[in-house]
Amino acid sequence: MNDRQDGRRQQFARRMRAQPTDAERVLWQRLRHDIALTGSHFRRQALIGPFIVDFVSRRAKLVIELDGGQHDVQRAADAMRTQQIETEGYRVLRFWNHDVLGNLEGVLSEIQSALSPTPTPPRKGEGSSSLRIVPLPRDSEMPEKKPRAGTSF
Repeated sequence: MNDRQDGRRQQFARRMRAQPTDAERVLWQRLRHDIALTGSHFRRQALIGPFIVDFVSRRAKLVIELDGGQHDVQRAADAMRTQQIETEGYRVLRFWNHDVLGNLEGVLSEIQSALSPTPTPPRKGEGSSSLRIVPLPRDSEMPEKKPRAGTSF
C-alpha cells in the first residue's frame, strides 16, 4: 500500500467514525466509558493492514466487528477478512447488529471473557498453591460402569 492509498483509507475511516450505525454508537458508548468493565482501551474504525475494523484493542490484540444484514450475503469475504486480520496476531469477535441492540449485556460479557487472560497453572516448584493438576485417565483406563440395581440402560 502506498501513502496515497493509506491517506484515503484514513479519510474514509474518519467519515465512518462521524457516521456510526446505531449498533456501533451503542457499543462504542459502553466500550469508551466502561474501561473498568473491559479493562482495555479501544479505538473505533481503525486501520489494520488493508482493513478498517469497527473496534480494536491493540494491547489485547482484539478486534470486534459488527455485522448488519449485508454481511449475510458476504460471509465468504468476511471469513477471508477475519483470517487475514488473524494473521496479524489479532483475535476477531463478530456480533450481529441486532445482538448489540437487543442483548448488549451478553455482547459485553463475551468481550470481557475474550479480554480476560486465561489463568495458567504455576510451573512445578512455583507458587504457594497446594493445587495439584492430575491428568484425567483415558477412556480405556476408566473402570467399567455397572448399572445400579433397578435401573436399565
